Amino acid sequence: MTKGLVFFLSLLLCSPFLSQAQKNQAEIQALTSFKLNLHDPLGALNGWDPSTPLAPCDWRGVACSTSNNRVTGLRLPQLQLSGPLTDRLSHLMFLTKISLRLNSFNGSIPSTLSQCKLLRAVFLQYNSLAGTLPSGISNLTDLTILNLAQNHLSGEISGDLPPNIKYLDLSSNSFYGSVPASIANLSQLQLINLSYNRFSGEIPASFGQLQQLQYLWLDYNVLEGTLPSALANCSSLIHFSAEGNVLGGVIPAAIGALPMLQVVSLSHNNLSGTVPVSLFCNVTVYPPSIRIVQLGFNLFTLVVGPESDKCYSVIQVLDLSENRIGGVFPSWLSRVTTLTMLDVSGNLFSGEIPVQVGNLSRLEELKMANNSFIGVVPNEIKQCGSLLALDLEGNQLSGEIPAFLGNMTGLKVMSLGRNLFSGSFPETFRNLIELESLNLAHNNLTGSLPEEIVGLSNLSTLDLSRNKFYGNIPESIGNLSKIVVLNLSANFFSGKMPASLGNLFKLATLDLSKQSLSGEFPIELSGLPNLQVIALQENMLSGEVLEGFGSLMSLYYVNLSSNSFSGHIPGTLSFLHSLVVLSLSDNQITGVIPPKLGNCTDLEVLELRSNSLAGHIPTDLSRLPQLSVLDLGGNNLTGEIPGEIFKCSSLTALFLDANQLSGSIPDSLSKLSNLIVLDLSSNDLSGGIPSNLGLISALLYFNVSRNGLAGEIPVTLGSRFNNPSAFAENRDLCGEPLDRTCEDATEKNRRKRLIVVVVSAACPLSLCCCFYVFSLLRWRKKLKAAAGEKKMSPARASSGASGGRGSTDNGGPKLVMFTNKITLAETIEATRQFAEENVLSRSRYGLVFKACYNDGMVLSIRRLPDGFFEENMFRKEAEYLGKVKHRNLTVLRGYYAGPPDIRLLVYDYMPNGSLATLLQEASHQDGHVLNWPMRHLIALGIARGLAFLHTSNMVHGDVKPQNVLFDADLEAHLSDFGLDHLAIATPTEASTSTPFGTLGYVSPEAVVRGEASK
Repeated sequence: MTKGLVFFLSLLLCSPFLSQAQKNQAEIQALTSFKLNLHDPLGALNGWDPSTPLAPCDWRGVACSTSNNRVTGLRLPQLQLSGPLTDRLSHLMFLTKISLRLNSFNGSIPSTLSQCKLLRAVFLQYNSLAGTLPSGISNLTDLTILNLAQNHLSGEISGDLPPNIKYLDLSSNSFYGSVPASIANLSQLQLINLSYNRFSGEIPASFGQLQQLQYLWLDYNVLEGTLPSALANCSSLIHFSAEGNVLGGVIPAAIGALPMLQVVSLSHNNLSGTVPVSLFCNVTVYPPSIRIVQLGFNLFTLVVGPESDKCYSVIQVLDLSENRIGGVFPSWLSRVTTLTMLDVSGNLFSGEIPVQVGNLSRLEELKMANNSFIGVVPNEIKQCGSLLALDLEGNQLSGEIPAFLGNMTGLKVMSLGRNLFSGSFPETFRNLIELESLNLAHNNLTGSLPEEIVGLSNLSTLDLSRNKFYGNIPESIGNLSKIVVLNLSANFFSGKMPASLGNLFKLATLDLSKQSLSGEFPIELSGLPNLQVIALQENMLSGEVLEGFGSLMSLYYVNLSSNSFSGHIPGTLSFLHSLVVLSLSDNQITGVIPPKLGNCTDLEVLELRSNSLAGHIPTDLSRLPQLSVLDLGGNNLTGEIPGEIFKCSSLTALFLDANQLSGSIPDSLSKLSNLIVLDLSSNDLSGGIPSNLGLISALLYFNVSRNGLAGEIPVTLGSRFNNPSAFAENRDLCGEPLDRTCEDATEKNRRKRLIVVVVSAACPLSLCCCFYVFSLLRWRKKLKAAAGEKKMSPARASSGASGGRGSTDNGGPKLVMFTNKITLAETIEATRQFAEENVLSRSRYGLVFKACYNDGMVLSIRRLPDGFFEENMFRKEAEYLGKVKHRNLTVLRGYYAGPPDIRLLVYDYMPNGSLATLLQEASHQDGHVLNWPMRHLIALGIARGLAFLHTSNMVHGDVKPQNVLFDADLEAHLSDFGLDHLAIATPTEASTSTPFGTLGYVSPEAVVRGEASK
C-alpha cells in the first residue's frame, strides 16, 4: 500500500514536466536545427541540452513566457556566431523578440520568419546577411522595431512594410531604387534610417504626413532633386540628416521653423542660394530648438541675418565650410553666443576678422581657413576662453603672431599657415602645454628654432615649413616624445641632423628637405618603428645610405635626392614591401641597381637619376605592376633595355637617357598604353625605331636623339613629334621631321655598293697588269704611264647628310595633374586626340574641345595657341585663376603645361551653348526661345559675374554673346576672362579684335587709349 502511494505521488509530480516537454518538442527541434547550422567558436550554445526537464527554457539566450512556458525571446548578441539562419525559426510561434546582433550570420533572412505573427522586435544588425528583404514581412502586424543595419542586403524595397512599425533601420546595406513612397503610410514611424545605401530619385514629399517622425536619416545615397517643403509638416522631427547626396535647390525656410528640430545635417550636396535665417535664429512662437547645423561642401552663396538686431538661438555647432559665400564676415553671427563650433573655412569671405568674434565666449572651435581675410588677428579672440582649436590658415593675415595666443592655455590645435605673418615666435607660446598640433607653415617667420616650441611636450604635429628660420636644429627636439609629424622643410637650417631624432618613437613623417643640412644620416633613425615618410631632398647630406632603412617596415616614402650620398643602394630596401616612392637622384651612388627591388611590389616611383650606377637594368623591375615613374637617366648603365619592362603596365614616364645602353629599342614598349614620356636619348642604341611606338596614344614626349639608330622614322611618330631635336644625331636615321630624306640615304647606299663592285673588279685587273709588266719589259714605260693614269682617276666624293641639331634637355614635360583625378591620357582620348569634330569654339585664345570620358563625365578643354610662355608663370597664373569662383563664371578645374609649348585649361562643359547661338535661334522662332523674363535673368547673371570680377581686380574686356555660356539649367556663365596673362593671342581675328577685346564690344577708351577699365 505504501509503495503504491509513493509511486502515485511521484507520477503526479512528474506529469507536468512530461506534458511540458511534449508541448515544447517542436520548439526544441527548431532551436536544435538553428544550432546545427552554426559555427560556435566560443561554445556559447554548448549548454543547449534537449534532455533537461525545462528545455528549452533553461537554455542560454532563450526566454519563455511564465504563463505557458513557450519560447518568446531569442537573445544571442555578440557571441561570434556564424552560419545561416534556419527556416524552422517559424516554429517558434510565440516569439516576440529576436536579437542576433553583432555576430557573423550569413545567407538570407528566412522568408518563413513572417509566420511568427507575434514578433515585436527584430535585431539583426551588424551581421553578414545578404539577399533581399522578405516580401512577407508586411504580415508582421505587431512588429514595431526592425533593425537590419550593417549587412549585405540589396535589391529594391517594392512591397509594403509592417504597418505598425516605429523604428526602421536599413542603413549600411546595398538597397537601391527609389525611396518607397509607401513609408508615408506607416503613421507610427518615429525613426527612419536609410543611410549608406544606393537609394536614388527624390525624397518623397509624402514624408510630410509622418506626424510622429522624430529621426530621418538619409545620408550617403544618390538622392537628387530638391528638399520637399512638405517636410515642414513633420512637427515631431528632431534630427534630419541627408549628407552625401546630390540634392540641389534651396533649403525651404519652413524646415527651420519646426518646433522640435535640433539637428540639420545636409553637408556634401549641391544645395545653393541663401541659407535661411530660420536655421540660426528662432522665427516662431516656440522656444528655439536647433542646436546643430551642418551645411558644408555645398554651393551656398549668401547667409542672411535677422531683420532685427536680436537673434534668439541655442545653436551650438554651425558648419558652413567649403561653400561660395562671399563678402565680409556676417557680424550678426557674433550675437549667437551659444556657439561652441563655428566653421566657415573654404569660402570667399574678405575684409578683416570682426572684433565681435570675441563675444562668442563659449566657442571651442573657430575655423576660418582658406578665405581672403586680411589685417591682424583681433585681440578680442582672447575672450574666447574655452577655445580648443583655432584655424586661420590660408588667408592674408599679416603682422606678428599675437602674443596673447600663448596665454590661451586650453588650445590643442593652432593653424596659422599660409598667411603673411612675420617676426619671431612669441615667448608666451611656452604656456601652451596642452597644444597638440601647431601649423605655422608658409609665412615669413624668422629666427632660430626657439626652446619655447621644443618644450611643448604634447605636440603630435609641428609644421614650420616654408619660413625663414635658420641655425642648427637643437638636440632638445628629441624631447617632443609624442610627435608624429615633424615638418621643418624649406627653411635655412644648417649643421647636422641631431641624433636625438632617434628618440621620437612615435614619429611617422620627417620632412627636413630644402635646407643646408650637412653631415651623415643619424643611424639612430633606423630604430623608429612607426616612420613612414623620410623627406631629406635638396640638402648637403653625405655618407652612405643606411642599411638600417630595411628595418623600417612602415616606410612608404623615401626621398634623399639632391644630396651627396655615396656607396651602394642597400639591398635591404627590398624588405620594404609597403614602399611607394624611392628617390635617390642627384647623388654620388655607385654600384648596380639591386634586382631585389623587384620585391617592392607597391612601388610607384623609382628615381635614381644622375648617379654613377653601372651594370644592366635588372629584369626584376618588370615585377613592379604599380610602377608609374622609372627614372634611371644620367648613369653608366650598359646592356640592352629589358623587353620585359612592358609588364609595368602602369608606367607613365620612362627615362633611360644619358647612359651607355646598346641593342635595339624593344618592340614590346608599345604595350605600355599609359606611357606619356619616353626618353631614350644619349645612348648607344642601334637598329630602327619600332613603328608600333606610334600606337601609344597617350605619348606626349619622345626623345631618341644622340644614338646610333638607322632607317626611316615611322610616319606616325614623325608627324606627332615634328621637332627634329627628338631624332637628331642618329647618323643613319632619315625621314620627317629630319631634313634628310630616305631617298638620299638609298642613293648613298647604292654608291657604296658600286664602289665595292669596282674595287672587287680592280684586284684581278692589277694582277694581270703585273704579269704584263714582268713579261713585256720593253713596254715598261708605256705600261707605267697607263698604270699612273689609272691611279690619277678621280675618287668618288662621299656624300652625307647631317640631321638637324637643336638644344634639348633630358627632362620630360612638367606634368600638372588635374584636381579631380583626371589623367592626361584620358583627356587626350576623351577629345579624340583633339579632333576637329570635337571643337566647340574658336577664339584668339585657341580652340575649345569637348572631352567625353569613359565614365560619362563631359568637360571642356581649351588648348591655348602655340607660343612661348614661361611655364612657372603660366602655372602661377593658372592657379590664381582657379581660385576665381562664382556661380556666373566658368570655373577653371585644372590645367596642363608640357613641351614644347602645350598649354591646356579644363572647364566645366556648358551643354546649352552660348548666348550667340540662343539669339540666333530666337531670331528664327519669333523670340520663343528667349522670352523677356529669361533675357532679364541672363542679364542679371552677366552683371553678377562682371561685378565679381571687378571686386577681384580683374577686367574682362571682351563681353560678347559668344563669351556667355549656359549650363544645364540655363544659368549664364561668363567665359574667356583672365586669359591675357595665360596665352599669346593668335592673329586669326586681326581684323576684328584689339588687345582688349572684339570691336563692337570693347569699350571706346580701350580702343583709343589702349587702356582697359572697369
